[in-house]
Amino acid sequence: MLTSKRVIIATLCGLVCGLICLKMASSSPDSAETMSTGLKLSIVFGRTLLGFAIGISSLRMKWWLHGIVLGIITSFPMAFPNLDQMPIFIGTFVMGIIYGLLIELVTSVLFKAKSVFQ
Repeated sequence: MLTSKRVIIATLCGLVCGLICLKMASSSPDSAETMSTGLKLSIVFGRTLLGFAIGISSLRMKWWLHGIVLGIITSFPMAFPNLDQMPIFIGTFVMGIIYGLLIELVTSVLFKAKSVFQ
């Protein structure tokens, strides 16, 4: 039961982060009109996947390092299509680190939903 609580909390946090990320990505009027539905879904699902990965991960490390590592790993699919746009490429990884830390903070520290493997 402990593991399912962790997976649910982390995945929901990832979904919230994905919606925040989408809102920030479409904050300018130009970007909101030009963003395809596929890109919007990719942003939300990518961050939700980050939360799910944090929830199911069995890596043994400090919570903050765990969030950073998984934030970087799950940002690869979102970052590499933007390799020609370096600020977006780097920003995707930076935001992945921030979202990973936040998801892990809420899951492990706030809700105390520790991994079974820790």
